[in-house]
Order: sequence, then C-alpha cells, then structure tokens
Amino acid sequence: MIRLPLATITSACMASLLVVATAASAQTAPAATTAAAPDAGRLHAADQTFIADGTQAVATQRDAARIATSRSIDRDVKAFAERVSTDNAKISDALRAASPRGVDVPKNDPDTAVLASINNLRGAEFDKAYIEQVALAGERKALSAFQAEIASGRDPQLKDAARKALPTIQEHYALAQELAKRKHLTAAAQ
Repeated sequence: MIRLPLATITSACMASLLVVATAASAQTAPAATTAAAPDAGRLHAADQTFIADGTQAVATQRDAARIATSRSIDRDVKAFAERVSTDNAKISDALRAASPRGVDVPKNDPDTAVLASINNLRGAEFDKAYIEQVALAGERKALSAFQAEIASGRDPQLKDAARKALPTIQEHYALAQELAKRKHLTAAAQ
C-alpha cells in the first residue's frame, strides 16, 4: 500500500534532480565548454548520482536474485531471478567499463536493507516479498536511475551505457509485472 506513494516520491525526487541539473547547466553553460574535457577531473552531479544509484540498483537486483535461486519454491520466480542475475552482472560490468578514468564505480554495493528484508524468508513468503519488494519496486528504481542518466547525464559513455542497458531493465520490469499478475499479487497493477 505504501509503495505507490514511495514511487511517487521517487519520481518527484528524480524530476527535481532533473530541474536542478538543468538550471545548473544553464547557469554554467559558458564554462561547460572548457570543463567538458575528459581531463576535467570532475564528474557532473547527474552522472555521479547515476553511478551511485544505478550501480546500487543493479547490484541489489543481482544479489537478491542470487538469494531467490536458493530460497524460492516457485520455478517461475527462480527463472526470473536467474535471468536478472545474469543480465545485471553484464550491466554492472558495462557501467564500470563506461565510467571515466579515475572515477570509482562500486563493484558490489547493494541496498542492504532490501536484502535483509528478504534474507530470512523462505518458500511462498519469500516469493511474495521478492516479487513485490525486489522485482517490481527494485526494477522501478533501476528504471528511474537509468532514465535520469539518459535525460540529464553529461558523460557520453555513461549515457550510452545507460541507453544500452535500458531495454534490458524495461524487459525485466515487464517480466516482473507478468510474474506478479500470474501470482495474483496486487502490486502488479502499479
């Protein structure tokens, strides 16, 4: 029940970030031509946010999927989790490869609160929590991070990596929605 307002708040925060980034770029447009060089040493705020939020969302999805392969009792949930784990490992590698030299991209920085919320569950209780909290809500969070980078990121390599990964994340979200509908979970309508 609380997920819809959280999604709304997340969307509002992402929109605010976009407005702030746009306003900041409008104020510093003349200086941006000299600061756009790869040797500038500073990464734009939108790109920094993407590296933090995008890599965390991908790592959380990947690690939760690994937990799901051992804790789930449902073959559909396990199949979804295996696909997400494989795809997100590739996305994580692509993000590290696309990051500018000297920028630290965390290799494994999942949201520990999300993982802790499912870690001690088993069976049907695990499946329900995994679908609602990780598959649906987590994929929405990943979508927001990647869409924000495409819209307001400045680093061309990071934007390209986000653009290339977005169809996979969109597909994961669509699969999560289908899975939730098949399991008769009300969160699928969100």
